[in-house]
Amino acid sequence: MSIKKWTALASAAVLMAVPLAGCGSENTDNAAPSASAAAEATAEASASAAPAGETFDNPELNVAVFQGGYGREYWDSVAAEFMKDHPGTKINITASPKIAELVRPKIVAGNPPDFMYISGSDNTPILDGLVKDKALLDLTDVFESNTESGTPLKTQILPGVLSSSSISPYGDGKIYLAPYNFGVMGLWYNKNLFDSKQIAPPKTWDELFAANATAKENNRALFTYQGLYPGYLEEMIVPAIASAGGQEALNQFFNYDPEFWKSETYTKVWGLLEKIATEDNALMKGTVALNHTQSQTAFLQGKSMFIPNGTWFEDEMKDAPREDGFQFGFLGVPSLGTEGKVMALTQVEQMVIPAKAKNPELAKAFLKYLYSEKSIKLNAEKAKGVMAVIGAPDLAKEYISETTYNIYKAVDSGMVAVSGSFKPVAKGSKYNASDEVYKPISSIMSKQMTLDEYSAKLYKVYTQIQKELQDQGQQ
Repeated sequence: MSIKKWTALASAAVLMAVPLAGCGSENTDNAAPSASAAAEATAEASASAAPAGETFDNPELNVAVFQGGYGREYWDSVAAEFMKDHPGTKINITASPKIAELVRPKIVAGNPPDFMYISGSDNTPILDGLVKDKALLDLTDVFESNTESGTPLKTQILPGVLSSSSISPYGDGKIYLAPYNFGVMGLWYNKNLFDSKQIAPPKTWDELFAANATAKENNRALFTYQGLYPGYLEEMIVPAIASAGGQEALNQFFNYDPEFWKSETYTKVWGLLEKIATEDNALMKGTVALNHTQSQTAFLQGKSMFIPNGTWFEDEMKDAPREDGFQFGFLGVPSLGTEGKVMALTQVEQMVIPAKAKNPELAKAFLKYLYSEKSIKLNAEKAKGVMAVIGAPDLAKEYISETTYNIYKAVDSGMVAVSGSFKPVAKGSKYNASDEVYKPISSIMSKQMTLDEYSAKLYKVYTQIQKELQDQGQQ
């Protein structure tokens, strides 16, 4: 994405090693099949998204989508295929980087689009509002419905995704948000540099900081990040929390336990940020004032050793200048212990149908169609994305880069995947959890705020968020 969405919608964090770029906890409804078997099952099921002779009382569908790093070409193309397979239907696509500004007045007026894909940090608060207001359509029946192979659609989705609270936000087992692209995030490096100089990618944070000497030898800083958008630091902070404190610490962090900010886990994880901010050559000069494109270009040009980003990184920066021989290498996130269990943050984007959609029947049919083999391949070809479907990386392999494919396979071969998101705050709250946590980090990195000042601030914020939830009977 052009400006990465760094918040999701609900609580619950999951820490586990997952099969085939999997995300979340083990799905007890079905074991994950092999990639080839999953691909075959998806292929068999593809026609089920377009039942022969299916007609709709209202044949026109209004779709609103975020136009970011994935672009809009996929949505135009899949809409055209759907209309071809469903003669007489008409799909209108509205796409914009600021899609929330376009749809918010319609939602307020009670006339929302029939189907929405909302992403991007400036847009996602509108999804938070829809979740808080319980203004999303129940999609459980879509995923319970059978495909042509005779198996429910839910069995094609990555294990644990549908039961996660970012998809089933009310804890009642019902699905209100549908999974779209699956991303893997962590630290990146120049693979050509590391290979040619025989530099071993660090597996622990001690090894990473020790690489500062190597960075100096190669005329670059150790680290940079998307300075004006410190939420990108989530990509290393969340795995580090998991490494330091496990599931308990993740639950504290995402569920607003004020005591997290007095914990040993906090001290260890934010101590990494302080070390980056204060150690000589650790942070690339000027980082805090750079936007995502500027910092990422500086990294590609060899001005820093590492940068956080996700699986869209290579495609987003395909036209950016870079140092000779540059090759994208994905490190993941080093371990805080000595065992060297490298981790990665995982994230599944969401699609929704508003409860007040004028055409929910056609919207559900369109949603189901998006999980067909045709759509999964089209998404890979046009958007360079991998959908949260079992076997999708292999279905997408011919369209995505070797780097992107290898990232998913790295997770498959033992990298520990971590996922999680903030629990929704109380309705009407002035707090945006992601902003409260990540924006002040800029002051830490610019040495204008101490860790004690930061933790005291966040302790008060979490205490107030908890009180608001309690007052509304949500805690």
